Amino acid sequence: MSVADARFFEAPARAEAAGAVAAAFGDVFGETPEGVWSAPGRVNLVGEHVDYTGGLCLPLALPHRTFVALSPRHDDVVRVRSAQEAGADWEGSLSEVGPGAPDGWAAYVAGVAWAMGTAHGFDAVVDGHVPLGSGLSSSAALECAVAIALADLDDLPTDDAGRAELAAACVQAENVVAGAATGGMDQAASLRCRPGGGILLDTRDDTVEHLPLDLAAAGLALLVVDTRAAHSHSGGEYGARRADVERAARLLGVPTLREVDPDDLDDALERLAAAAGPGDDVAVLRRRVRHAVTEIDRVRRTADLLRAGRAREVAPLLDASHESLRHDYEVSCRELDLAVDAARSAGALAARMTGGGFGGSAIALVEAGAVGAVAQEVARAFADARLRAPQFLSALPSAGAGRDA
Repeated sequence: MSVADARFFEAPARAEAAGAVAAAFGDVFGETPEGVWSAPGRVNLVGEHVDYTGGLCLPLALPHRTFVALSPRHDDVVRVRSAQEAGADWEGSLSEVGPGAPDGWAAYVAGVAWAMGTAHGFDAVVDGHVPLGSGLSSSAALECAVAIALADLDDLPTDDAGRAELAAACVQAENVVAGAATGGMDQAASLRCRPGGGILLDTRDDTVEHLPLDLAAAGLALLVVDTRAAHSHSGGEYGARRADVERAARLLGVPTLREVDPDDLDDALERLAAAAGPGDDVAVLRRRVRHAVTEIDRVRRTADLLRAGRAREVAPLLDASHESLRHDYEVSCRELDLAVDAARSAGALAARMTGGGFGGSAIALVEAGAVGAVAQEVARAFADARLRAPQFLSALPSAGAGRDA
């Protein structure tokens, strides 16, 4: 198998993609859109499944973005078309939007307007360049592109504080309208990241610290492996994990598992077992708590290393994160484990699943000159296992949501 067999999913130039979606809007609605906006997908360096238990996360924005061409209307009608969902156009009034309605991809568009309290309807065409089902937050990219467009049109604040409010509205849309029990990491990354770095997101108060992530200066690169195994936040397993950690926090008498000191983890696990009721699976709850507490600590330690310019030293923390997600949180799968194991065998400094799990993507920290070779070996491992061929992305820390035209 040659390096060419490792297929890379490239992000189009922003100007080119913005022009294409504007032209599509003209074809659909017969006029020029008021503007074009876009928002990125994200990849999480470390800090998985802790954004809904008061934890810390360290995501970065990808160069892969979702674009929306949009014009406001003078009534409350919303008309939307997606380049990725042929024949699935949606039209309705904002008065019809609410918990569970509409369903499908339109929930991530109309739901944002509902959560923001937008008083007017709009026409929109969306075109996504974040791989669907990849665990790289294509849904958050769509929500945030719509949110920044509506904020611009309605003269709402788009400074960092304003973007934090927009992220909260997007989370509400995803939780209530789309029915996905996600936390707020994806939307914060899509709206608040800056080029050349990641954000240390504190989900207790939604504050962010911008951290340098100049991997190239350290001779490194971050390779994303989209396993192309189906991934969805709306499935029951994701909600079950969230219910586990919320139940564990109640048993421990703390608001979230962020309050559990990693140095006191053993004591907390003993107290958890003592407080559990007859309907609780204590072994499962112990594993969930161990993951959450140790993962939050791994984020703290990773952030310290990045501040000190010691990016290479984060490798053991990334590896440990995957083992915790694989065994304690049980959100990995055959394809993710294969991608991680193959990347490590091919010389990656570290590898871990990223995102919600149950499919989706993995990341590998590799020497800058070894990206192609590592991708080749991962692709070969999938072929040998007779699995669908993965695709690869380069994770270059990129800009958050904004206007393109």
